[in-house]
Formats: sequence, C-alpha cells, structure tokens
Amino acid sequence: MRKREQSGSGPLSGEDHDDADPPATMAIGPRVLRTGLHSAVGLCLVVALVHVAVVFLAVAPSNSFSRRYGQQINAWVYPLFEQNWRLFAPNPDSFNRQILARTARTASDGSMRVGPWLDLTAVDRAAVKHHVFPSHTAQNLLRRAWSSYVDTHGADDTARSERAAMMQTYLSNVAVDRVAGHDKGRRFDFIQLRVVTRPVAAPGARVGNRPPTPVENRLLPWWKVTVHGK
Repeated sequence: MRKREQSGSGPLSGEDHDDADPPATMAIGPRVLRTGLHSAVGLCLVVALVHVAVVFLAVAPSNSFSRRYGQQINAWVYPLFEQNWRLFAPNPDSFNRQILARTARTASDGSMRVGPWLDLTAVDRAAVKHHVFPSHTAQNLLRRAWSSYVDTHGADDTARSERAAMMQTYLSNVAVDRVAGHDKGRRFDFIQLRVVTRPVAAPGARVGNRPPTPVENRLLPWWKVTVHGK
C-alpha cells in the first residue's frame, strides 16, 4: 500500500534530477552563439588591422620590410585596394579618353562573328549624369583600370611583369563585366578594346560640333575571356 501511494502521488525523490536537465541543455545554445559572435568580431578586427598595416606599408617609403615582402604586399593591395593620393595633390587629366569594346565569338561552322563597338565611356557617363550620388564604380573603375594598364605596359601591349599581367586581366574583366551587363544573354569568347584620346579644349576656346582631333587611336589585341552569355 505504501508503494502505491508513492507512485500515485508523483515521482520519487530520487528522480527529481531529471527535471533539472532541460534548463542546463537550453543554456548551451546562447553560450555557443555568444562564443561564435565574439570569434567573428575578433576575426574581423584582426583582418582590419592586417589590412591597415599592409596598406600602410604599400604607401610608406621603401624599407627593409616592404622590400622583403613586396610581392605579398602588392598581391593584397593591387588592384582592388590601390591608393591614390591625388586628393591632396590634384593632377587633373589634360586628355579625354573614350574607351570602346567589341566582342567576338566562334560560330558553329568555325567562323568568327565580330560584334559592333560599344562605347564603355558613354555608358559610364550616362550612369553618372543627373545623379546626385553617382557610383564610384561608374566614375573611376574603368578609367583607373586603363591608367594602371598604361603605366605597366607603356606604348606596347606586352606584359613584362606579374603586375602588368594582373592589370591586363583586371582591365579585361572590367570591360567584360560592362559588356555583359549591357548586352545580357549575348555569348562571346573574345574581347577587344579601342581607346581614343583627345585633348581637352583650352578655357574660353570655341567648341564646335566636331570633337577635337584625336592625338591617339590605340587598338588593343584580342583577349580570350571566359565564355559569357548563352
């Protein structure tokens, strides 16, 4: 009779520890989330400090450390984190550059189909015009890619260093993204750039309907790219 009363009134005193397990188990979830959050914040701080230190070494005067690890520093900084100090020493361009691109693809019969020229500079200007806060991508990405290409290649189009090859790939990728974004769905295997350089008219000079005579009309070779479009 005594055993029946105990079983009917509730669990035995020795079984009370089962009710304490769920709160301890539930406390593990917030603890794991807190630990993961702290780890993520710590990782972000470490990456930010390393980035600032590497960029500082890239723009600082040459020293033994930057000379020893110059290849690693350039691989991190260029081309996405390149620093330009012209904000403090303005050097405005004296030429207007018009960058055009055309694509080509190999047809099923083996022939090469070449597309029309697309004015990439005009596309960027249209994206900037009448915009209160224009995108940095539309303002400077293509222009800086071309300037870096010229600085590393000179008058010819031969890459004689790892950085020159990287800048060529970078310029090609920028042009490919522009063309693919403008002509969605069009498949192409090659891309070619043409750069027309014209002088900026002097202040107060009469500007007619015809643009100034180009001082340079540079045609780059065909570059093989990743197949885009369908």
